[in-house]
Amino acid sequence: MFAMEAKNGSRSETVMSPERRTHLGDLIRARRAELGESLDTFAPKAVDPDSGVRVTRGYIYRLEKGEKVTPPVYEELKALAVAARLPLERLQDAAGSQFHGVDPLRSGSGEATAYVRKLDQLPADQRDRLLRLIDTLVPPESGDE
Repeated sequence: MFAMEAKNGSRSETVMSPERRTHLGDLIRARRAELGESLDTFAPKAVDPDSGVRVTRGYIYRLEKGEKVTPPVYEELKALAVAARLPLERLQDAAGSQFHGVDPLRSGSGEATAYVRKLDQLPADQRDRLLRLIDTLVPPESGDE
């Protein structure tokens, strides 16, 4: 949830709005902050373990600042997922949103959309536990981690 301040006459109040889908740059910047990583410590970890493709510090900086960058290829997304310690699918959704205007909620089934909206209401620790449960029922495909 994001807090928004609304001016109401002479007083201000905080209104909670539903969590928005994030762009890749926003996701990486927020995740680096969560991990307590600077660009200098994060960038060297952004390496695809299969291909060896690296994402440079400069690219990450420009991505986070919203400057014009080339959309990342699959191996670059894998490298960023490794550094961010996030599922590749989450970065793919964010990249699709930022570079191609794809809303991952609208591209799934109606039932999946309803589940995702409910998922956004759970605290982070419960979301993580639910994801681990789902992974035991439907294991990630090899190479997706």
